[in-house]
Amino acid sequence: MSTQHELKVFAGPGNPELAQSVADWLSVPVGQMYYKQFADGENYVRFDESVRGTDAYIIQPTCPPVDTNLVILLEAIDALRRASAWRITPVISYYGYARQEKKDAPREPITAKLIADILTVAGANRVMCLDLHADAIQGFFNIPVDHLTAIYLFSDYYAEKMKDRMGEIVVVSPDEGRVKKVRKIVSTLKAPLAVGYKHHPDHMVSEVTHLAGDVRGKTPIIIEDMITTGGSIIQAVDALLAHGCNPEIHIAATHGILAGNAVERLTSRPEIAEIVITDSVPLPPGRHHPKIKVLSVASLFGEAIHRANNNLSITSLFD
Repeated sequence: MSTQHELKVFAGPGNPELAQSVADWLSVPVGQMYYKQFADGENYVRFDESVRGTDAYIIQPTCPPVDTNLVILLEAIDALRRASAWRITPVISYYGYARQEKKDAPREPITAKLIADILTVAGANRVMCLDLHADAIQGFFNIPVDHLTAIYLFSDYYAEKMKDRMGEIVVVSPDEGRVKKVRKIVSTLKAPLAVGYKHHPDHMVSEVTHLAGDVRGKTPIIIEDMITTGGSIIQAVDALLAHGCNPEIHIAATHGILAGNAVERLTSRPEIAEIVITDSVPLPPGRHHPKIKVLSVASLFGEAIHRANNNLSITSLFD
């Protein structure tokens, strides 16, 4: 059944290219939203068209600069609420602070929960996210959360790319926490699974302590939720090579943050054949490389927005 509420899609400055692609998929124009930053660093947002009674979606990942993009999203939600939008859905293709989802030491904040609270207080009625670092973050919200995943994009990509080499691949989860999702790729590709076990001695530092599964003579496909500095990936690559895998390692990660010199660290390794990421966050022009392949999640978000706007099941997207 169609809804009587008009669909509006707006683009935050965090990833305007993705927002335009989603709007194109939906065959709707990108709404008129004005943004600027003052000389002192304060942000300003204004909507230049009526949103009264609309079903409004603001596409804005909280990727670097994380705090700036977060504040812009909060301002946009507040502006939509004050302008009497019927429903406000932030489409957060990358949820910043997701790695701070629990207390690992005394007197630490649980920032992922704090951000969920702030988004709700600002006026969000529903949230769409993609491959949260921890599934439990959905429970931090007291409003509906549509948790989408790019795992099937990767399944389809490798099913085609490796169709003549299925017998030689092994799918690798470098973290035991992602095994459940990685098993979906294992099922599609009918490939064996290997699991790395990590130790985190400090923030943004990880060590692969051991590897469960046989990778000897196999071509690994590492599946991650994000690549930030590339340190965890390098650890996984070294562990796989030490266990006798083929020196042709493929990597897939939903969120290619690729901070600092991550591109150089990863692409300079001859054993890394390809890095597949999505356009959940923009890849700056200076960080493009022949080894990096970008898959679009525009159709995924477009279909989810269409279904939400028409009160249709979103879960069935992944059946």
